[in-house]
Amino acid sequence: MKNLVTLSLLAFVATAFAAVEPALAQEAAARLNTMQGLGGGLAAGLAVLGAGVGIGRIGGSAVESIARQPEMAGKIFINMILTAALVEGVALFAVVVGLIGFSS
Repeated sequence: MKNLVTLSLLAFVATAFAAVEPALAQEAAARLNTMQGLGGGLAAGLAVLGAGVGIGRIGGSAVESIARQPEMAGKIFINMILTAALVEGVALFAVVVGLIGFSS
């Protein structure tokens, strides 16, 4: 957990420096568009990674639950699919929002 916090802090500082740099350059507009593209791609990629981890945990927990109580497999499967669809919908929304920021 400590390593994750440190990595997040370093990523934030690096992003802050990358966002300040184009304001100091002569070709700020061109570089700002590049940074917007990188930010949009980063946002979309993080959304997809988060959704992948979430759906993986949902599937793993469902398999464990079915292994413990095979008679509940139908109900567990339905709830698993519903939850995975909701997570996927949120991830798709996050990807679209990230890519809209790139196009503007």
